[in-house]
Amino acid sequence: MSASEDQHVPVLRDEVLDRLDVRTDGTYVDGTFGRGGHSRAILERLGPAGKLLVIDRDPRAIVAAKELARRDERVTVIRGSFGDIEQIAVAQGVLGEVDGIVLDLGVSSPQLDDPERGFSFMRDGPLDMRMDTDAPYSAEEWLNSATEQEMAQVIGRYGEERSARRIARAIGDERKQQKICRTRQLAELIEGVLPRRGKGKHPATKTFQAIRIHINNELGELQSFLEAVLEVLSVGGRLCVISFHSLEDRLVKRFLRDHSRVDPALAKVPVVPPEAQPTMRLRGAALRAGEVEIERNARSRSAVLRSGERVR
Repeated sequence: MSASEDQHVPVLRDEVLDRLDVRTDGTYVDGTFGRGGHSRAILERLGPAGKLLVIDRDPRAIVAAKELARRDERVTVIRGSFGDIEQIAVAQGVLGEVDGIVLDLGVSSPQLDDPERGFSFMRDGPLDMRMDTDAPYSAEEWLNSATEQEMAQVIGRYGEERSARRIARAIGDERKQQKICRTRQLAELIEGVLPRRGKGKHPATKTFQAIRIHINNELGELQSFLEAVLEVLSVGGRLCVISFHSLEDRLVKRFLRDHSRVDPALAKVPVVPPEAQPTMRLRGAALRAGEVEIERNARSRSAVLRSGERVR
């Protein structure tokens, strides 16, 4: 692992550590290892009896994780998706025994910075966008085979792009002339439909985000994770989720809200039965990065941290 990776400071690191309240002998899960910033911070607080499971579906992240595991026997590496958290916990013998889980959602900085991965249009590269590079379906394949209606739905829903139909129509017209296979090609096509205005976001930003979310089933994986996470956490176990997109944050916010209150159907009965009591407790309000962190890492500008604790 390079020095730059060792020195990488993850988004909201101190805030995550504070809310996880790491126990020295606890069992923890980093469901989005990336290059291990949150993992290393957790390991600094774990004692010799502690355990850390790290999960990622990106093979390059797994290489970095295995290097960490070679240096630290407390680390177990799993290549897979956090959406399979329950199956992973069962396989590792920790179902209902995990003291804390952290997710840092979205695309990682190393993925964004590598033009060959196709996540960014800042430098030209192939339209790939797969977090798992062994997955069968790339952004290029989807853009050249999906109907205009399908593209408009994806761009509108996941990118919250008001001009989704215009963009989808332009993509459809372009691919009749030539295959769409490069990031800059797509970005320039979108810029022709939605010219820049001032120094705001590039007009292709929302479309690239939407395609990435669709190709990697990011919201589906998050939903699967949330449906299973209470079975994985121990009573008193903490959950910390950092999201960068309003759709992700909405799912996490709704999950924590619904599980931290009495079942509405039984909220007004004189004695609320145990099965209707909250299963989680919120651990503070939503947190955002401060000015110093944003100045150091522009990606943190849109980060939102939400956290909760399983109480029964």
